[in-house]
Amino acid sequence: MGKPTVAIVGRPNVGKSSFFNYIVGKRISIVEDTPGVTRDRVCAEANWRGRTFNLVDTGGIEPESEDVIISQMREQAELAIAMADVIVFITDIKQGVTAADEDIALMLRKSKKPIVLVCNKSDNYGKVPDAIYEFYNLGLGEPYRVSAANAIGVGDVLDAIYDKLPPIDENENDEEIIKVAIIGKPNVGKSSLVNKILGENRMIVSNIAGTTRDAIDSEFENEFGKYIFIDTAGIRRKNKVSENIEKYSVIRSLLAVERADVCLLMIDANEGVTEQDTKIAGEAHEAGKGIIIVVNKWDEYKKENGTLEKYKKDVYNKLSYLSYAPILFISAKTGQRVNKLFELINSVASQNSLRVSTSVLNQVLNEAIAIVQPPTDKGKRLRIFYMTQASTKPPTFVVFVNDKNLFHFSYERYLINQIRKEFGLVGTPVRMIVREKNEKD
Repeated sequence: MGKPTVAIVGRPNVGKSSFFNYIVGKRISIVEDTPGVTRDRVCAEANWRGRTFNLVDTGGIEPESEDVIISQMREQAELAIAMADVIVFITDIKQGVTAADEDIALMLRKSKKPIVLVCNKSDNYGKVPDAIYEFYNLGLGEPYRVSAANAIGVGDVLDAIYDKLPPIDENENDEEIIKVAIIGKPNVGKSSLVNKILGENRMIVSNIAGTTRDAIDSEFENEFGKYIFIDTAGIRRKNKVSENIEKYSVIRSLLAVERADVCLLMIDANEGVTEQDTKIAGEAHEAGKGIIIVVNKWDEYKKENGTLEKYKKDVYNKLSYLSYAPILFISAKTGQRVNKLFELINSVASQNSLRVSTSVLNQVLNEAIAIVQPPTDKGKRLRIFYMTQASTKPPTFVVFVNDKNLFHFSYERYLINQIRKEFGLVGTPVRMIVREKNEKD
């Protein structure tokens, strides 16, 4: 079963995300005084009294709304409730019990799940306010008054959650899981790909650019292995990032890249590689992540003889620094070639963490030097003494020379190509650090 799941639900703007952020100890959910900011489910690991659980923040539930986004937010919250072992229902003590609160309470009672009722925005610690007694009418047991913003009463809520968690499962500890961030411009099909993989409407999918504002983690397991897919908000051009919320989303996407082992750079087949794609790809490349270029909507692209190879060539021309990244043409909508992603992800993750012994590495180095002699400058020749691997993710090699100034970029590129030729390293950047022999390691 893995770690238990605790879902936070409630109508918009009652402080769910502030409560979530306080418990997990970092600003994961976007907090903004705008109803409907948290649209998808956001999940993070939390720990209380030695017990680890997944805490899920959800978009606010508005039971009667017909708005397309609000309606889908409600569906996401309902899905989180269905998946949860314990549900935390957050209300606003200052506003009292609303009709929406009563509708949500009815939904929660029908779920038959353990419920912890929280009255947030109770900012004054001391005498119990009369307003709290109204919440007993929801039929969900004793309400806990808290102030998520001021960290008042949160410990009591966590104790209540702890008491309602299911018995400890021996398999709660994580095994080796590959973290995959899906990155790209808005509206290229990132959420559709996650939905196709998971076989459920895990992400809100619409044709409104910018629908996904948070980076969302989804655990998935199949015959190829265990994965966490991180669906990110589309990274927009800076001059188009106006709202504070959008700015947070760009930061969130970049942080998702940092957390990932492998990045799937999604490109719209009909648009081709744009300037914004090159910038997004550059972030993943500089972060040293494994990268797979995924061309989506290939089913919509008009094809002729040789179209695929010509398209690949064009992609590599525009993303020249990603010549090591494999390209896969898919349709997230129809599922075309989506299953081929898993073996490719496994391969790239393995290559990104590849370690080569020093003896084998230096054998390759000596052969490379024999084929192409190191350069000279003003009669002085570059001497390469030896090479060793310093780290993985990405594979990083340290080469010791007599004079760093003689180690030209062109020869560095030649050595990296020779290393790739010998060991593959498909889908991963390769770093090379140059040191003079008399420098301290």
